[in-house]
Order: sequence, then structure tokens, then C-alpha cells
Amino acid sequence: MKAFFLLIGTSLCLSLIAQGQVTMFEQSQGKKTPSYPEIIAWWTGLDQNHEEISMRPIGLSDSGEPLHLILLSTSKHFSPEQWEAEGKTVVFINNGIHPGEPDGIDASMLFVRNILQSKKLKEEYRNLVFAIIPVYNVGGAINRNSHSRANQNGPEAHGFRGNAQNYDLNRDFIKMDTRNAQSFVEIFQWLKPQLYLETHVSNGADYQYALTLLPTQENKLGGASGTWLREHMLPALFSEMEKKKEVMTPYVNVWGSTPDKGWTQFVDWPRYSTGYVALQHTIGFMTETHMLKPYEQRVNATLLFMQTLADFAQANGPKIKALQASDRAAYQKLDSVPINWTVDKSQSQTLNFKGYEGRYEPSKVTTGQRLYYDKEKPYTREVSFYNTYIASNYAVKPRYFLIPQGWHRVVERLKVNGVQMQALTQDSTVEVVETRISSFETYIRPFEGHYLHYNTQVSEKVKQKTFRKGDWLISLNQPAARYLMETLSPEAPDSFFNWNFFDTILQQKEGYSDYVFEDKAEELLKSNSELKRAFEEKKAGDAAFAADAEAQLDYIYRNSPHYEEAHMTLPIYQIR
Repeated sequence: MKAFFLLIGTSLCLSLIAQGQVTMFEQSQGKKTPSYPEIIAWWTGLDQNHEEISMRPIGLSDSGEPLHLILLSTSKHFSPEQWEAEGKTVVFINNGIHPGEPDGIDASMLFVRNILQSKKLKEEYRNLVFAIIPVYNVGGAINRNSHSRANQNGPEAHGFRGNAQNYDLNRDFIKMDTRNAQSFVEIFQWLKPQLYLETHVSNGADYQYALTLLPTQENKLGGASGTWLREHMLPALFSEMEKKKEVMTPYVNVWGSTPDKGWTQFVDWPRYSTGYVALQHTIGFMTETHMLKPYEQRVNATLLFMQTLADFAQANGPKIKALQASDRAAYQKLDSVPINWTVDKSQSQTLNFKGYEGRYEPSKVTTGQRLYYDKEKPYTREVSFYNTYIASNYAVKPRYFLIPQGWHRVVERLKVNGVQMQALTQDSTVEVVETRISSFETYIRPFEGHYLHYNTQVSEKVKQKTFRKGDWLISLNQPAARYLMETLSPEAPDSFFNWNFFDTILQQKEGYSDYVFEDKAEELLKSNSELKRAFEEKKAGDAAFAADAEAQLDYIYRNSPHYEEAHMTLPIYQIR
């Protein structure tokens, strides 16, 4: 490669880069990744020189720049309707969600360029469509530097993890606080892909592998796809990578210690991309190259996995599509569905893990101990990988949800996600299940612009409620059923409730003055024998309550017509 560039000269090399034939990664012998304008210019050149490529802006990013989508179709057709008619499988690749981890940005350039320059590969991938976001976090890519990835071995300069609003975009797929996420969802719903791949660089422990793999958690994905992913697809991908001399291991979910004792599989809640795509019954993967490996090695390992995934998709596309359709149909038949999962520590998989001996020794910088990995002492050792998850909570799946129209932030997100909704044409009184928030906890530190709730508990009751013309009726008999259940069920970890979209119901808007309400409370107890009986029983059975006059008055208030209905009532109603 060095002799080649010396031969053709700098000016010709730059011309080839502009035409999408040579990449900056190649020109720099694996030391550099291009800036955002250089990336877009390279793909523009490729688009102008190849009919099999369509490059288009779809939606905005927080930076004000558009989000670009690259389509590679050897049939030169660029609409999902045409792909469906041709029986093509759609593979969606997302790069630069963390632009300080640009391995996939360069690997995608090489991957597509290599296909376009090979008649053999064009023929081999004739039943596939590749949809690629060259850089998802545009603002982070523009914020270019050489220092923010303190533990990473190259490239010489790179982007920053936070986007233009300093969000970590790989936590935004449900809450959709950013334009980037809104545009991504628009792209995803248009593509409706069978496979999804997102490219990353890992932090954490040290080990021999250049590439680790984080798939959609198989039990949480569930259905026939989850079983097939675990029993067939993952073994095949790991085996093929080993045949290509790039041995990989499951993502090493270890922080601040060595992997010797094994680890638990990362569980990808819907806030993450692979968890989000699972709500659509799509199989997702994240490649995680190792931060300390040279940049050239990391990019080549990512490229090799892209090729391996493409080969697998070409051979198994119809099977994957059939599984996806089967799982959607099967989900429709469930009366209750899992909405939370926990690891099953009674089951594990044994990995022959290739690591380095680690030890603690006195720090030369601080007064404490530091972890040190001895590269002169590699090992292959059996470790336990806890990769079985079981459902820890279920929710009853209603026939319909009803949402009052005033909750437009939630309604807008549902619409972008392809949820089919019907506005009521007249005021209607309906028997519904009303959900009240019984208890919840809230993290005391902010997380991506929110103070997340967790451990949410609810109670339910059946009641007649009148809804207004324009309120939203949502059938669960639609492809978005799983997305609806895991965003509208408040107990689900990434529900809209837990992401603070309904926090206004947690605060009372009206109250009372004790000295005024004393007289009303007395009248209520005299006129309502059932309330008086319940009140006396609670005093008799609850010593703390019996000693707390303020709590007693509040009890009467909360069980009177004066207490506001909206307080702690989730404005998501169910018709079962």
C-alpha cells in the first residue's frame, strides 16, 4: 500500500478519495479516520459513480446537519416496496453513534467499496439490501479532538461521545429527546429491516480479542427468533469468524476487575438500539472492538464481521424474515406478555476465554492500588458466562389503549414509531381499566436529561370513563404491539412513565387547609358510613396512623370527592 501511494502521487490519491475509491484510512495506513465533511464527500463521490448506490438525507440531527442514509442495492431499486417484491433481506448498519469510536465508519466505507468493485460480491449479495448511516452522531463527529478517548489506541483524531446537545444517543431510542433519534426512528420504520448492526469500541477489561459481540439478548428477544439466534445464528457467526482467523467472544461486561470469574450478559433495555429493535422483532448486534488494539486491527475486525453477517444474511434471509413474521403473529395471541427480565444465575455457558493475567500492585501515581494486566502472561481459561434471562414481570395485554389527546409528547412518539391510532369521532363513555401508581423510586442523579423512576408498582380498577372527541384509541392488533406494551406499561424498565413523561400526575394540584377541612371531614364521616367504618378500622389496626392526626385528616380527604382524580392516575387506559 505504501509503494502504491508513492507511485500514484498525492493529487491522484486525493482524487480517488473524492470518487469513493480509496479511503483516508487506507491512505494513512490505518492511522486516521476522516472528518465529518470528508466522510460525506467520500460517500457523495461513491454515489455519483455507482448506480447501485443511493445517498439521501433523511431528517435532521441536533447539529442542524441532516442525517444521511446510504442504500446499496445491486438491483438498483431503492424502495422497500420493490425490495419486498424482490424478496430481499434488509441489513441496517449504524455507525458513529459514539464518534470517538469510528471503527465502523471506516469499515463501512471499505465494505461497500469492496462490493461495488467486485462482480462476484455483487452477485453473491443480490438478495440483500444494505442500508447504512455513515455517521449517526453528527454533532459529536463535528466536535473533533484527539483526547476524549483517554484509554483508546487510535485513530489520531476522532469525534466526541456526546451529540450537539451532549446526549449519549445510545440511551435515547425510547425517550427520543434528540432530533437524531427522531430521524433514526423514521429511517427504521421506513426500512423495516431484518437485521441491525451498530459499531462500537469497548472500554473495561483487557483481553486478547480484538472484537467482542453484543447481540440482542436472546431470551428478551423471545419467540422463535430468540431461540434460533441462540441455537443457530450466534454459533454460526462465532464459528465463521474463527475460520477467518478473527476469534471473538461475547461482549465482556466487566468493569474495574478481571474477567476470570466470568460475567453476566449485558441486558439491552429498549433505551439501547439492540433493545429498541427487539421491540420490532428485529435481530440486532453491536460489535465492540477492544480499545487497546491498534486502530487498523480494529477496523479490519469490524469489516470482517460485516462480511460474515452479510454472508449469513444472504444464506438465511428467507428464514430470518419468516421468523420475524412468526414472532409478530405469536405475540398477538398472548394474553399477558413479559415486560421485565432478570438474569438466571443457576444457568451458565462455559467460555474458553483468552485473557491476560491480571493483578493489583501499588500505584505509581496515587496512594492506592492499580489493576495491571500482564501481556507477557496470556491464558486460555474456562469462565462462566451467565446469558440466560427469565421474565420477572408480566403485563396483561389489552385489546385497546386509550390516551387523552393532551398527552401529545407521548402521542407524537407513538406516531413516529409507526403506531396505528384512531381519533375518537365523538365523546364516548367506555368501561376501562384505570391504572394508578402505587409506589416508585427515583434515581437521585440525572441520567441523560432525566431522573429515572424504577421499581414502579401499580394498582388497577375497572370504571366508566368519558373520553372526548379527538382522544386516541389504539388497537393492540398491529405490528407495533410489543413497542406499545413496553412503553405504555408503567412497570416496564423503559416505560414512558419511568422516563418521566407523566411526572405531572405525581404532584397534587389542589389541597386543603386543615382548619377548614376539619368541618368538612366531620360531615363526611357522618354522611358516609362506609368511609367512617374504614377509617375506624385503620385507626384500630395501624398504631402509627392512630397517633398521626395529620395522616388521619389526609386519609379522609383522599377518600372524599374533593381529592383530585388525576393525582397518581396514569392517563393510559385499557379496554380488555
